[in-house]
Amino acid sequence: MSRVRRARVALTAAVAAGALAMTGCQGVSDLPLPGGAAQGSDVYHVTVEFRNVLDLVPQSAVKVDDVTVGAVDSVRLDGWHAEVRLRLLDSVKLPDNAVAELRQTSLLGEKFVSLSPPTTQAPEGRLGEGDVIPLARSGRNPEVEEVLGALSLLLNGGGVAQLKTINVELTKAMSGRESDIRSAVRRLDTFVGGLDRQKQQIVRAIDGIDRLSGRLAAQKDDIATAIDNLGPGLKVLADQRRRLTSMLTALSRLGRVGTHVIAASKADTVANLRALAPILTRLSQAGADLPNALDILFTYPFPHTSMGAVKGDFTNLRITADLDLRNILANQGGGGGGGGGGLPSLPVPTGSGLPTSLPTGSILPTGLPSVSVSPLPTSTCSTLICLGAAQPGPEGAQQTSYDMNLAALMTGGFV
Repeated sequence: MSRVRRARVALTAAVAAGALAMTGCQGVSDLPLPGGAAQGSDVYHVTVEFRNVLDLVPQSAVKVDDVTVGAVDSVRLDGWHAEVRLRLLDSVKLPDNAVAELRQTSLLGEKFVSLSPPTTQAPEGRLGEGDVIPLARSGRNPEVEEVLGALSLLLNGGGVAQLKTINVELTKAMSGRESDIRSAVRRLDTFVGGLDRQKQQIVRAIDGIDRLSGRLAAQKDDIATAIDNLGPGLKVLADQRRRLTSMLTALSRLGRVGTHVIAASKADTVANLRALAPILTRLSQAGADLPNALDILFTYPFPHTSMGAVKGDFTNLRITADLDLRNILANQGGGGGGGGGGLPSLPVPTGSGLPTSLPTGSILPTGLPSVSVSPLPTSTCSTLICLGAAQPGPEGAQQTSYDMNLAALMTGGFV
């Protein structure tokens, strides 16, 4: 290279260094690159806190739904966590409780910040200038290095080395038992198929257990009280164990005696029941006659229909008393006006038994009682006693019989 050319290169480098010094830039990352995201004045800034930013650098992309909407302005350390300042376009609308996550474009690609609405709660507000996404809403995906390190730990110091030993031991254990293993597999398949067919019943049983558990949980205080009182109750039973044993022994003896008595009296009991059968049969045949007879028995000699003749404390009873001696003698001799067939008259003696005339001045006794009884009517009641007209039919005949007996009772004799 010629001297003139070397001088031009040196001059160009000096001019570039001076320009960088004048602009106050600290590196190439601070230089605005053409075609970058979120350039201009229509942007707003958001700060995100990360516990670990890995190898995230300024000017990394900020994406929403895998679409670049901004860039990383700066990354700085604040205590034990990192603060990443993001630059976003004004057109990006995110809720105020948005979440941030560090992701990679591919397996070995660059890191970028992914913003998205929350998935565990409802979106609230809108993200704006100066907002901060705290550590509680930020995170990162596992790194490839971490996955490879875990895999290396598994292969070198884990259980992979024992897989061959496990395989060999299983082969030895199954050798010669192939038929049993096949039978066990078939039975297992049948069992699993039965479970699959009854899965609805199993689900209902599980739901029932869940409801039972809920009720038990709601009544846990009562259950605790019952358990607390169970101890004293068991102590009482233990103290009375001898009495309970004696009671059960006596009950056993009573059972044997009762069995003996029943067995000994079986024939007599059967005979009594057979002898009782005709009586019950007759009672069944009596039907409604038995209650009617009892009704008459309890009201004898006054039937229940006679209550209609009773008015307060008296009944419709009419008696004619004739104390005239001549009428008495006439009635006894069948003479006088009674007329018609009636009660039989007593014969009146004649001759010297009775005086034909009374002495002058003699006094007839007035204390001779005499009752004039008219002949009992056969179809109507109008002369002596009337307790109700006779009614046609069996009930009327029974009523007439009661009326006649009552009249006879009042006159001193039964018809």
